[in-house]
Amino acid sequence: MSDAGTAISLDRVSKVFAGGSQKALDDVSLGVGRRQFFVIVGPSGSGKTSLLRLVNRLQEPTTGTVRVDDHDVRSVDPIALRRRIGYVFQGIGLFPHMTVAENIAITPRLMGWDETRRAARVAELLALVRLDPEQHRDRLPHELSGGQRQRVGVARALAAAPAIVLMDEPFGALDALTRDALGQDFRRLHDELGLTTLMITHDVSEAVLLADRIAVMRDGRIVAEGTPQHLMSDRQSGYVHELMQTPRRQAERLRALLERREPQ
Repeated sequence: MSDAGTAISLDRVSKVFAGGSQKALDDVSLGVGRRQFFVIVGPSGSGKTSLLRLVNRLQEPTTGTVRVDDHDVRSVDPIALRRRIGYVFQGIGLFPHMTVAENIAITPRLMGWDETRRAARVAELLALVRLDPEQHRDRLPHELSGGQRQRVGVARALAAAPAIVLMDEPFGALDALTRDALGQDFRRLHDELGLTTLMITHDVSEAVLLADRIAVMRDGRIVAEGTPQHLMSDRQSGYVHELMQTPRRQAERLRALLERREPQ
């Protein structure tokens, strides 16, 4: 759960791309508490990625204000901002010509850490994401499985000890078993390291199992926000209710299958 205070806030933010007639984000306001695991869920095209990219200034809002630690991000150097916010995304984006250790140490190297400090941090992080440092530090990305590459991506995002981590569909390309294991492992890291995590996904079950709070997006707007328990029991909105009942319907079908009877 979150400490007192807000780590990330959006105040009446809209985003219209150049020449676009439709808003990617439409008057969005949102607050993410410190140490909170906050998940934004919604279909493709709902504005999730656009929202996430505003936080570290990979995109700029058309109107409204985005704040990180109470500072308007437009008043902060974007490079400095990105170096103190971890970023994990589905494509992983490891540099193919660099070893695992070199990929993880990119930001510390840019920040002027010496080689000894970088090597110690790499070893620490590989162990933290459950990869043996001796076996993996000198491998190239193509020598790793998809799950291992994503673990390296998480380690890289944590390299400079950020307080905030952004995650853009981080586990979407992985098989179900690896996806579940990585999701639970990152939730453990989130708690152990006291992170503030803002993650987007289209997988409602993943959101429910990982999040402290969930926001539901549709057509560039936030249409509901609350704890997983609240949103799964809320019957006031037809769309939100149907979306948030997905995990329960899946569980019921699975239970019926295990009991060798047809679902109701």
